[in-house]
Amino acid sequence: MRIAINANLVSFSGTYRQAGVSKYTELLINYLGRVDPANQYLIYFGNGPRPDDFAAAPNFRLIRSRFNTEKPVTRIAWEQFIAPFRLLRDKPALLHCPVNVMPLLALAPTVITIHDLGFIRFPERYKKLKRFYLHALTALSARRATHLITPSEAIRQEVIELLKISPERVTVIAEGVSEDFQPLPAEAVEKFRQEKGLPAKFVLYVGTLEPRKNLPLLIRAFARWRKEHPAEAAGVRLVLGGAKGWFYEEIFRLVEELGLRNWTDFPGYLREEELPLWYNSARCFVYPSIYEGFGLPPLEAMACGCPVITSNTSSLPEVVGEAGWLVSPDDETGLTTALNQLLTDDSTWTSYREKGLLQAAKFTWQEAARQTLRIYRQIVG
Repeated sequence: MRIAINANLVSFSGTYRQAGVSKYTELLINYLGRVDPANQYLIYFGNGPRPDDFAAAPNFRLIRSRFNTEKPVTRIAWEQFIAPFRLLRDKPALLHCPVNVMPLLALAPTVITIHDLGFIRFPERYKKLKRFYLHALTALSARRATHLITPSEAIRQEVIELLKISPERVTVIAEGVSEDFQPLPAEAVEKFRQEKGLPAKFVLYVGTLEPRKNLPLLIRAFARWRKEHPAEAAGVRLVLGGAKGWFYEEIFRLVEELGLRNWTDFPGYLREEELPLWYNSARCFVYPSIYEGFGLPPLEAMACGCPVITSNTSSLPEVVGEAGWLVSPDDETGLTTALNQLLTDDSTWTSYREKGLLQAAKFTWQEAARQTLRIYRQIVG
């Protein structure tokens, strides 16, 4: 069986484009290479840089584009006007488009992964043109696709209700966590802290700096905790790791207004190879997002033994289960309380660390790849 995968949204640029759906597509492709040595894979990719281990399995063929498909307009043009001709030439038995949209003129049976419908749920948080494109093309793709995958039951229900898709056409396949994310030796963690100038205790966030991540709530709660517990707060810092996305100006303004400039770090995009060290070094990980299709960073943090505080909305309760401290995304008091417990109470910290390790072990990319392959086989027959 010949399977084509549209990987034009995979980026290795070291910017926010390398996070989220790019990481999902990259890891799914690499783990399909581990679990399926039999079928032939055609990986459609742009002309940007890539590591040698991406799509490197013997039965994988990387088909490079002449175009820079990291640019949204170029990628959209490739998907809708060039991809149909490429598919006619390659004649795959199946096409997988891992990020919401498919070529509308594709003749091959097609699977699409819909990660979330935030552009419908929270339209005010998206630029107008981007919102229109995502809404129109996702709805059309969902109707034309042979089958749909979502990363969580929460998003599956939204796809069924908001896009009017039959339930039997939508399957949940949870994402996984790479084996790189695990508790690391204390000496390596301490060396990393010293290299980065990190204190013994700091609160970590990892993700794009954008509105739906709800970072103003975390900044206000951290400022309030420092004010209410000045003795315990001595030396404790807030680290907001991630590249700038869109509408991020309020984040920096709020840090200044609340007098947190000297207690907040913005290290920018955190390199993949260093992420496990960041999670291992942090006292706790906070992910106050309003809306997530899956929420990979909390899972990665738990796998590293870092206690997690996250929101009780969308897919996040599915990911963290009872192993994370859940708060409402508008509950500043609740988040302040959670911060205080994990920063000052060692028994609470240990309990959430142990529960997090057990919860994270339930999610593997091998299993995600196997379930995806099962969908391919069901469609092709």
